[in-house]
Amino acid sequence: MIIREIQPKDNEAIKKVIQRSLEKLGLNVPGTAYFDPQLSDLYTYYANLKHAKYWIVEMENTVVGGIGIAPFDKEHAICELQKLYLAETVKGIGLGGKLVEVALSFAEEHYEQCYLETMHELKTACILYEKYGFDLLNKPLSGSEHSTMDAWYIKRLKVRDLLEEAK
Repeated sequence: MIIREIQPKDNEAIKKVIQRSLEKLGLNVPGTAYFDPQLSDLYTYYANLKHAKYWIVEMENTVVGGIGIAPFDKEHAICELQKLYLAETVKGIGLGGKLVEVALSFAEEHYEQCYLETMHELKTACILYEKYGFDLLNKPLSGSEHSTMDAWYIKRLKVRDLLEEAK
């Protein structure tokens, strides 16, 4: 298993993983990542954002999942954990947690909080997010784009010591 930053060659494979996951859940509807305009070229989308990255998990030279971090609310130093999806064949073996750890480690370098949107019916995902210290919100943060989502989480990140940064 390899977790690495997305490359242009990964675009089609991760799009298929994301769309197949959403299809299996019956979530291939407007208001979900299924119709995100950037889904066909995640490499370029994340490459063009400051303090953003998308990681791929690869097993036996096959893309089986991914996760992203992108700015959400720059004024309040909030990022968004985005597009955590795994192929059905690799669910339940701990890859989701490994991807979350990679994403949060990066996020802690640039942001004070991390936001995410999901659905209550995705119980395994909700349990994973809560395990990593995300707190459930009563409503989405302003600026939310995925109207079908009904569960919103936020996590306070460890912020580097500002005094250390000033040196």
